[in-house]
Amino acid sequence: MIELKNIFYSYEDKEILKDISFHVKKREKIVLFGVNGSGKSTLLKIINGLLFPKKGKYFYKGNEINKKKLKDKEFNRKFRKEVVFLFQNPDSMIFNPTVYDEIAFGLRQIGGNKDTIDEKVKYWADKLGIYKYINEPPFNLSGGEKQKLCLASLLVLEPEVLLLDEPTANLDPKSTGWLIDFLYELDLTTVITTHNLSLSLELGDRGLVLSENHKIIYDGNLDDFINNFDLLKKAGLVHTHKHRHGNLEHKHYHTHDF
Repeated sequence: MIELKNIFYSYEDKEILKDISFHVKKREKIVLFGVNGSGKSTLLKIINGLLFPKKGKYFYKGNEINKKKLKDKEFNRKFRKEVVFLFQNPDSMIFNPTVYDEIAFGLRQIGGNKDTIDEKVKYWADKLGIYKYINEPPFNLSGGEKQKLCLASLLVLEPEVLLLDEPTANLDPKSTGWLIDFLYELDLTTVITTHNLSLSLELGDRGLVLSENHKIIYDGNLDDFINNFDLLKKAGLVHTHKHRHGNLEHKHYHTHDF
């Protein structure tokens, strides 16, 4: 479904991604790890067609995704409907005057029957527990409610691929638990970035790990990665130090978002 071949990306002469290659099958659930600055968000933006690799190729359903391809309005409309991206900060996605308009925006952009749009907007507002706010300004919502609103505005398009950048970073424990349960029920291909090792096994089955030098250092079973201390250390997701009063070595895992 998704294939990246030898992808390189740089920004102002600084390399962000180096020789990235992997496949994603339909309905696969992938967790993408890496410390801050390793290139996780950039990689999601390339998959979403917001950025284009400096070298290498990205294919979606056999179509190479590049500037020229996305200038085809019909293909662009189809691609934008099928591959959607939830940013880490919901405020960066919200710009409509009401919750209803926010959810309806994407459907209106791709065209559709007014009654069908109305039905879908109300369905997803109810599904995500924000129906009571449907006529209110979205800026009045709490952080968790804004996250639900952004999800509704994406899922109303009935996408096939959902990309999520640190979706639990700004959520309290209750909202985090709700989101994990909700994502588990979705029959979609998902690629989710996180620092949260303790939650990762509930978000996917396959782990992709970017190192501090912007290369993939692991691609495989998520459980095996979580239980491999050497790989975790190599990825910068765990560290050790010696106790100052002796030679005992302590391990510290990054089990929360930061």
